[in-house]
Amino acid sequence: MSGPRSPRRRATIHDVAAEAGISRGTVSRVLNNEPYVSAQAREAVEAAVAKVGYVRNAAARNLVTQRSRAIALIVHEPHSVVLDDPNIGNILIGTNAVLSQADHQLVTLMIDSQRDSDRVIEYLRGGFVDGAIILSARTGDPISEAVAELRLPASFVGHPPDAPDIPFIGIDNRAAAEAIVRRLVGTGRRRIGMLASGLDRDSGEDRLAGFRTALGELFDPDLVVRNPFYSYTAGVDGMSELLRRDPTVDGVFAASDAVAAGALDVLHRRGIDVPGRVGIVGFDDSSWALRCTPALSTVRQPAEDLGRRAAQQVLDQLGGTDRPGGVLLPTDIMWRDSA
Repeated sequence: MSGPRSPRRRATIHDVAAEAGISRGTVSRVLNNEPYVSAQAREAVEAAVAKVGYVRNAAARNLVTQRSRAIALIVHEPHSVVLDDPNIGNILIGTNAVLSQADHQLVTLMIDSQRDSDRVIEYLRGGFVDGAIILSARTGDPISEAVAELRLPASFVGHPPDAPDIPFIGIDNRAAAEAIVRRLVGTGRRRIGMLASGLDRDSGEDRLAGFRTALGELFDPDLVVRNPFYSYTAGVDGMSELLRRDPTVDGVFAASDAVAAGALDVLHRRGIDVPGRVGIVGFDDSSWALRCTPALSTVRQPAEDLGRRAAQQVLDQLGGTDRPGGVLLPTDIMWRDSA
């Protein structure tokens, strides 16, 4: 019976030089794609690399450049919400597209507990990433404070009210919420409730503020049901509670499409006609909106573009061409059959 296999020795630049029969300095210039190398030398190095199986040691290169070429996407959500929220996935896709084009690696870090938060702060302090994109940051977020303390190139998706002076990319949640709720009021609804989520961050607070402004004298604080998360379960629980508080409710603004989907299922199970008896609108225009029956009226926010722009903000800072401040991207109302 054979013993444990010894790890294969990693080929070095010296092996490449010996195989190619040229100097280590010339090999280094070829590997770094520098000019003033003859075509013959370049071909010899490429053939030697293939033969000895040389792979560049990224860790050693990083020690020299003081760069990891990795950017963290820090997501402040429970794991169940991350898997359930198409917006997070679309932001990740947009982020990765820009970083990949710039030859940077995306590293996703999820915060679901205080232990996660402590661990991620230590990870950032270890210099494993060159920058960070912070998604769904809460008020008083210790990660944001650590990023500011480390002077790490960073960008917020969204903009917490107490955030450090870090560039951000977002949307005008308050104006968007006000616009779609005004349209809901325009259908003749008068007892309109809100399933409010994420009130510990700017998006949730601003959507509630827009809802209140749009209703004016029609606003009833008893018709606002709060839940920490933008989730399907929040919609199920919230709609059940809203009907308990007032069975005559005839309109609902859900703080996200996932929340709206949960609310719609409760209405269907109770035989309440949508939109005849109750009109409902959501927020995001995620894949949840088109899964709903009837199709959901909602606010479209450009999730993938948010990720792209946040990634570019971090790359700009790394390149010394950053523009401090924030950018708000436009939103649209997608009016469908649910209202």
